Amino acid sequence: MTDPVIVGVDGSASSLEAVDVAAREARLRDAPLRIVHAFGHAPGHRPSGVPPWSPVDDGLEPMARGVLADAEGRAHAAAPGVAVTRSVVAGETVEVMEIESRSASLAVVGSRGLSGFSGLLLGSTAVHLAAHGRCPLMVVRGSADPSGAVLLAVDGSDAGGAAVEFAFAEAALRGAPLVALHVWNTWSERAYEGPGDPLSAMVVDTERLREAEQRLLDETVAPWQKVFPHVTLERRLERARIRPALIDASRDAQLVVVGARGRGGFTGLLLGSVSQALLHHAHCPVTVVRGEE
Repeated sequence: MTDPVIVGVDGSASSLEAVDVAAREARLRDAPLRIVHAFGHAPGHRPSGVPPWSPVDDGLEPMARGVLADAEGRAHAAAPGVAVTRSVVAGETVEVMEIESRSASLAVVGSRGLSGFSGLLLGSTAVHLAAHGRCPLMVVRGSADPSGAVLLAVDGSDAGGAAVEFAFAEAALRGAPLVALHVWNTWSERAYEGPGDPLSAMVVDTERLREAEQRLLDETVAPWQKVFPHVTLERRLERARIRPALIDASRDAQLVVVGARGRGGFTGLLLGSVSQALLHHAHCPVTVVRGEE
């Protein structure tokens, strides 16, 4: 049996929108849907003498059951026929969802929940799961173009191979074209791009660098193009600032797929700057796929 698609709900508009998307994703995968609501006390706010993850207020559970009932109703409306289970789990949301992700094919969350601070673009649950989840994470944001392509952010990293495979599989599953976009510039080998980095900050052989980046793109997608020969693939090489270019390209996509970390960044970071930028600013849902550790 296919592992379930899981979705975290807290009653917020963002999480209910995530339920709609998760239900359709479950139907697409012929998988069951598991709706999870976690509740408990945040660190530092637990009453004295109360054990961790204990719902001391008996009124919380009926409220949670109501949230789940609403979510289940939306799931059945969005994807009739999908098998739906629901669960109230006592515990911190990020930890509960991380545990749930160990036995899921896909985790889906909204971009923000009820506990977010005004002005934040992305909730803590999404950030934590993108870095620590055990299955691909889809963060529902923006407005997906159902006729658009699946957009793959190609970075050429070893860990990014899982994202490439996932993107091809998603395009095949959806019957959608795949755009493999590799953005490069003369700072591509740096740990990160500063906001004011020019496209050419030093004297380099730009043509030789462009050819190397084209080879990287070709070599990244070639093996998977053989596995998925029916997927219509566009290889796109663009010289630009990486994060803005990918965010702009997401306007016409139905889904962006990105690895958790690329070639740049600092050793030990679990979530790179490019994936974080897309999670905060993409114009359509984003799926972060972690490679093997």
